[in-house]
Amino acid sequence: MKALIKGIGILMLGISLHVQAYPGMQKQAPQAADDSRVNLIKVLPQTFPITPVAFKDAKGNPTDFSQYKGKVVMVNMWATWCPPCVRELPAIARLEKKFSNDDFVVLPISIDRNGKEKVAPFLKSMGMENFTTYYDSTQELGEVFPLDTIPATFILNQKGELVAYVRTFVDWDADKAKELIQSFIKP
Repeated sequence: MKALIKGIGILMLGISLHVQAYPGMQKQAPQAADDSRVNLIKVLPQTFPITPVAFKDAKGNPTDFSQYKGKVVMVNMWATWCPPCVRELPAIARLEKKFSNDDFVVLPISIDRNGKEKVAPFLKSMGMENFTTYYDSTQELGEVFPLDTIPATFILNQKGELVAYVRTFVDWDADKAKELIQSFIKP
C-alpha cells in the first residue's frame, strides 16, 4: 500500500510539473515594480551595417529599411502565437506616439505564416485594428536578424545601422525606454 501511495504521489508531482498551456508559461521570478527590462537592451559598442532585406506592408508591397534612412528605426519581430510579443504590442504602439515621425519610426513585423490573413483579425480582437504592422511570413529577415527568439527588437540609427537590440519583451511604456530611444535620436 505504501508503494502505491508513493507511486501516485510521484505521478501527481510529475503531472503538476509538466502541465503548461503553451511555451513561455513557466513561472517567472518576481520582478520589482519598476523593473521595465529596458536594462536588457544591449547597446552595441559600435554600429553594425544592415543589408536591406525586403518585407511586406499591409498591401503586400515590398519595403525595406533603406526607405527609413534619416530616422531611428525600431524593428520589432513578433507573432500572434507568442504571448510575450502580444504583451508588448500595446506599449510599442504607445511608444511610437511619444516621438515625431520625422525622427523615429516603429516597424512591427509579424512572422506569422498566414500574414495579414491571420494578423488582421487578431489585432482587431485586441482592439488594435489601427495598429500598423508589416509582414515577413517567410522570415527573409532571418538573413540579417536572428529570429529564433521572439519578441526581438532591433534599433537602427539614422544611417540604417544596428545600434541596439533585445531578444525578449520590454516594458516600452517605461520612462527609461523613452530616454533610450531619445538618446539615439539626439546623440
